[in-house]
Parts: sequence; structure tokens; C-alpha cells
Amino acid sequence: MKKALILFGGWEGHEPKETAYIAKEILEKEDFSVVIDTNLDFLLKEEAKSFNLIIINYTMSSITPEQSAALAELVKSGVGLAGWHGGLGDAFRNDSLYQYIVGGQFVNHPDNVCDYMVNIVPNDELLEGIEDFSMHSEQYYCHVDPAITVHAVTVYKNSQDPWVNNTVMPVVWTKRFGKGKVFYSSLGHIASDFSEPVREILRRGFLWAKKGN
Repeated sequence: MKKALILFGGWEGHEPKETAYIAKEILEKEDFSVVIDTNLDFLLKEEAKSFNLIIINYTMSSITPEQSAALAELVKSGVGLAGWHGGLGDAFRNDSLYQYIVGGQFVNHPDNVCDYMVNIVPNDELLEGIEDFSMHSEQYYCHVDPAITVHAVTVYKNSQDPWVNNTVMPVVWTKRFGKGKVFYSSLGHIASDFSEPVREILRRGFLWAKKGN
């Protein structure tokens, strides 16, 4: 059976526990055995090597150099890494190695909560069949790694920061790190955001990133 580890914690405003259990539900429907924990020291355990997928849902907070190095080695060895919104993309601001693994970092949401469109990249294999859709949530502005593969984008309109208007920003991306695969979606501010197609995007991302068949 496939195994997934979900580590959650950090800023409570992103409802880390509630959203972690949504991910657990998605994974269990795909026949994963899921372990949930709140202690990043789990990354240092020998058991961590046995997982097909690790999900980090830990907005802000901090990670020790030892924990970060352990995560890097796990992903380099082939263990998949995945997550969403601030849980993966705004975690551990103190750690550049972590940001290097993920492929991007949240820096702002110029209009805070707003209405915006998510546009699927034409002919994208990962998100094939998903139509463009609207969100009422935080529209993330990220600094991103040029090595990522972008699967969905958003365009800033009517921003409180007009200099970012018409900027095309990645929303869903994937990348490689060593033998491992990394999946990120900036959607999923709070649990109520996890409607379709947000869940379907996560489901596909989890399955793409996992180690093995």
C-alpha cells in the first residue's frame, strides 16, 4: 500500500488541522495509508524513508537546519513532496534550502481576499479536462524558481498595488529535486476553499508527486 505522511502546524489562520484532514480524505480514497503528525522531527526518523509522499502544511513557523537537510535528502532519494497555499509555499521563511526544494515562496497577496480567475495552461497533461474557474480567496504573489513547470496561472487585475496589474503568476507548478517530484498549488487558503476543482487539482498533484507507481 502507498504511504503518505502529513505534517501540519504553524499559523492557525490557515486552518492547518482541518485542511490536513481534507488531504487525508483525498489520499485515502486513492488507497494511501496516511500518517498525520505535528512534529517536524518526524523527518529525522528512519521511518520517514518508507513514505511515498510527504505533505507539508506548516504556514510560517520555522524549521531547523537538521530537519531541512533531512527533508532535502528524502526528496532527493525519490520521496514525493506536495502541498498547497501557505502550508507549503509560505512555510519556513528562514530556510533557503526549503524554498529551493519547493520551487517558490509566497511574498504577498496584494488585494488580500478577492475574486480572481485560475487559468489552466493550454494542453496541460496534468490538469487535462479541468476548465478555467474563479476563486474568491487570497490571490498569491510568489517568487518562483525558473526551473518549475507551470500548470495553471492567474492574472492580477484591479490590484491595490497597480504595478503588479497584468502580471501572470503561477498558481500550480511541479518540479524535480534529485529523484523526487514536488507539487504545489497556491489554492486552499482555508478549508472552505477546498471545493472542486481545487480538490481534483490536489488529487492529481499528489498522485503525480508520489514515489513509485
